[in-house]
Amino acid sequence: MNGWTSANIPNQTGRTFVVTGANSGLGAETAKALVAAGADVILACRNTTKADAVASKLGPNATVAQLDLADPSSVRAFASSFTGADVLINNAGLMAVPLRRTADGFEMQIGTNHLGHFALTALLLPKITDRVVTVSSGVHQIGNIQLDDLNWEKRRYRRWQAYGDSKMANLMFGLELANRLKEAGSSKQSFIAHPGYAATELQGRSENFTDVMAKLGNKLPIAQSAADGALPQEYAATMSGLPSGTYYGPTKFFGMHGSPGRNKYKKAADDDSFRAALWAESEKLTGEKFDVSAAG
Repeated sequence: MNGWTSANIPNQTGRTFVVTGANSGLGAETAKALVAAGADVILACRNTTKADAVASKLGPNATVAQLDLADPSSVRAFASSFTGADVLINNAGLMAVPLRRTADGFEMQIGTNHLGHFALTALLLPKITDRVVTVSSGVHQIGNIQLDDLNWEKRRYRRWQAYGDSKMANLMFGLELANRLKEAGSSKQSFIAHPGYAATELQGRSENFTDVMAKLGNKLPIAQSAADGALPQEYAATMSGLPSGTYYGPTKFFGMHGSPGRNKYKKAADDDSFRAALWAESEKLTGEKFDVSAAG
């Protein structure tokens, strides 16, 4: 893995990938790398105008589909027209935004980053033949999920804590999905990846002083490009022989940059009972019964 780049992606001709949030940043770079390796890529995006601009540069192997993870009707509409793919990459996300709510009234970060992807995966998994990659973040380390208040209705809202919680939920979902697939005897796999510190459009949307800090941080040596930040999810999505349920990220400077490799994560994510409770609460909130054994 030392020095692994997108040039090391095996030939993906004949394989199809769904990448959520592929209209910019990590998602756009992932789509670009996959198309370069011969794959067909579905750019599943809320902003289809921006996605169309990305797809036009990638050529006929890239197609665009409308998907707003904050709107359950959009998730279900996408799923109803979905015919199948080899890999689903749950990449889209929001970071440290002011308090806003999804169409169902969920706090926007947990609603988009976790619940939207949970529902999407539940609906698509029967037609995914190989694996699911869910993108988390090193910020999951501050995650402290409150199952009785996932949507910040009882607590004073803290945008960074809400972001950390949503990324912890992404991690726990990816781990739990891997376990349930294994227990069901499925050959399908689940991986989790994070980009380290990557300079993308994700930063600068907090609408407070941290936006200035983010812009400055993007210019420091610790920050890497979006293309480099996308490498861990590209690695997890394309390499064979990987153990399901593993967490990949950059391997240098405390996981902030460098070539992709296996990373450590907050051990609280290994709490089986809590993961099961989060799964059950996610089913309840989204209204999607997620029976992995029925997904093939």
